[in-house]
Amino acid sequence: MEVIFLILAVIFLAYSNGANDNFKGVATLFGSGTTKYSHAIGWATVTTFAGSLAAIFLAQTLLHRFSGKGLVPDVVAASPEFLIAVAFGAAMTVILATIIGFPISTTHALTGALLGAGFMAVGSDVNVAILGKKFFLPLLLSPFIAAALSALLYVLFRMVRVRMKIKKEYCVCIGNTEKVIPIPEYDGILSFRKYATPEIKIAKNSECRQRYVGQVLGINCQKLLDGAHFLSAGMVSFARGLNDTPKIGALLLMFKGLGVSNGLFLVGVAIAIGGLLNARKVAETMSHKITKLNHGQGFTANLVTGFLVIFASRWGLPVSTTHASCGSIFGISAAAQQGNTKMIKNIVLSWVLTLPVATILSGGTFLIASSVFSK
Repeated sequence: MEVIFLILAVIFLAYSNGANDNFKGVATLFGSGTTKYSHAIGWATVTTFAGSLAAIFLAQTLLHRFSGKGLVPDVVAASPEFLIAVAFGAAMTVILATIIGFPISTTHALTGALLGAGFMAVGSDVNVAILGKKFFLPLLLSPFIAAALSALLYVLFRMVRVRMKIKKEYCVCIGNTEKVIPIPEYDGILSFRKYATPEIKIAKNSECRQRYVGQVLGINCQKLLDGAHFLSAGMVSFARGLNDTPKIGALLLMFKGLGVSNGLFLVGVAIAIGGLLNARKVAETMSHKITKLNHGQGFTANLVTGFLVIFASRWGLPVSTTHASCGSIFGISAAAQQGNTKMIKNIVLSWVLTLPVATILSGGTFLIASSVFSK
């Protein structure tokens, strides 16, 4: 019975993770108008699932780090009630943020959930020092590093673009505007007639995609950038699957009958389904409510996020794709001086609340699970 509840809790967490996180890698594609929502989420699903499969072979360090061992005694870390509390507490935190539309960190939620269940299980014997060194520091630094790198790289790319004489192209809309004009008749009755008048105007950003004019190595620079933008978005999604799947799959390590590979595959499937069914609200926040992105800005943000998360996954550092991707967009918005300060503050506030909320939910779940399974 405990194993069934644990598997369901982990699937719920993986689904919540997909719903909140899957679109983050492709948010710049949708936000810059490079592609529509359905194509973006499809690309995110494929590349994230590929990252989940790669985690079976490349992310063993993260798999064992999030098992709870070292934080609490091994006996507690392997107990069903501890693992159920961690999975459910983190899942509830992430799904609540998803419903509201805020992009938060599953890694952050898991860290809080480990802390809450740990305190309920062993009290002050929780090894808080290991959280500070191996969890909190990477989580704290990643958004600042991402913001600084993306701002620096954006300025550098802009200088290169100007030197290569690649210019921005703006839309000029030419067409007819129909106007209805009332005309009084001899008997005092008004009649209405339509007249078409020519009109020329500069389109707004919301009406027209900004494009780049020029060539790089004989290739149209806009097509080259669009291709690079898609690849960079895929890289971020792949990195996210690689980094997040083992963190969630670690909660299934005690269930020997399932096997590590099967457990990670199950988590990967649940992550993919969560993104397909429930990612729209977070997508709108990431794509349109933080800042207006053009193609070059989106590519730059993805490039920084992808490299940071892949590097962290390789070395077993539990950074958050959310913090890295949002940090990159924050950095771009600061460099371009066009960010939505109110939304950025709200997102940062949701990050601050993630840890205590997950801690409380996990601790409460541990108390309930302990009373149920001890009978």
